Amino acid sequence: MLARLERWARAVRRDVHALWFAARDPRTPWYAKGLAVAVAAYALSPIDLIPDFVPVLGYLDDAILLPLGILLAIRLVPAEVLLECRARAEAAAARPVSRAGAAAIVALWVAAAAGCAWWLLG
Repeated sequence: MLARLERWARAVRRDVHALWFAARDPRTPWYAKGLAVAVAAYALSPIDLIPDFVPVLGYLDDAILLPLGILLAIRLVPAEVLLECRARAEAAAARPVSRAGAAAIVALWVAAAAGCAWWLLG
C-alpha cells in the first residue's frame, strides 16, 4: 500500500510539472493553458487557499481540490502535447537538484517574514 501511494505521489508531481510545460506549449488551447498555469502555480506555491493549520479543512484543498484540478487540466490538454510534456517532466526530475537555489528561496521567505515582523512591531 505504501509503495502504491508513493507511485501516485510521484505521478502527481510529474503531472504538475508536465502541466507547467503544457501551459507554455503553443499547441495547448488558451483555456487549458489558463487552468494548467493556475493548477501548477497553486500546487507549487507554499501558500494555500485554506491554511493547513485549520483542522480538517486545511488539508481539504491538498487532498481533494488539487487532484481534481490536475485531472481537469490533464483532460483539457491535447494527448500528444501531454505525452511530450510528461516525458520532459520525467527528464527534468532525473536531473540533480540545486541546493543553492533552494537555500535562496528559503532565505527570501525568511527575509520577507523578518521584514513583515519588523514592520508590524516597529
